[in-house]
Amino acid sequence: MASSALGSAIVTGAGSGIGRAIALRLAADGYAVVVNDLSPERCEAVADEIAAAGGVALAISGDVSSEADAAATAEKAAQFHGPVALLVNNAGIAHQALFENLEVADFDRMFAVHVRGTFLMTKAVLPAMLARGEGVIVNMASQLGQIGGVELVHYSSAKAAIIGMTKALAREVSSRGVRVNAVAPGPINTPLVMGLSEDWRAAKKAQLPLGRFGEPDEIAATVAFLASPSASLFVGQTLGPNSGDVML
Repeated sequence: MASSALGSAIVTGAGSGIGRAIALRLAADGYAVVVNDLSPERCEAVADEIAAAGGVALAISGDVSSEADAAATAEKAAQFHGPVALLVNNAGIAHQALFENLEVADFDRMFAVHVRGTFLMTKAVLPAMLARGEGVIVNMASQLGQIGGVELVHYSSAKAAIIGMTKALAREVSSRGVRVNAVAPGPINTPLVMGLSEDWRAAKKAQLPLGRFGEPDEIAATVAFLASPSASLFVGQTLGPNSGDVML
């Protein structure tokens, strides 16, 4: 395991699935990782996993849709291992229903976690990044934000909003040293995707040119690339590790 020479990185929704894989990868790459999740138990488990492998990690539970929690996470992260060099806005939820069966509360919660959460966490760390003239933000979108998904109108809409936020913010802050990009995975073998119906998953798998769902480590590799100097020309982009579901 590398030392934490790259500074600190916050990964939201890091208690399982893609977020956990990202946290483990970034720790291996040399970041001190702040593991954020709604569940304190999941936070601690992933932080302990990183520490057991020789990495540096801090568990901070909280709700990214809460302004107070987002601010507290950013403050504790800065105290933990210096300025936040990298923010990965990964926290998300899934819920499946036909549009006519969606409740207003379903729509509001989807946007609260995905869009408001991305906004609040970015709002909390961006001023310090701009003051230093450096930083990287990676937002987790979805290929469904590009093509839509049956029984996932609210989820697809939230992910499309994240793509738009990524592009607009990148135009504002890139010239001041902060790179902002997004990752739009296809279906990945995670608890979130496994929570969708078996019929939905079978139909989606049949549509994929690659013929399979992705693995969390494959998304973590994409995030690690965007965080690295090798991605220095990537600004406002949405990378698509999606098994061929979207081809741009």
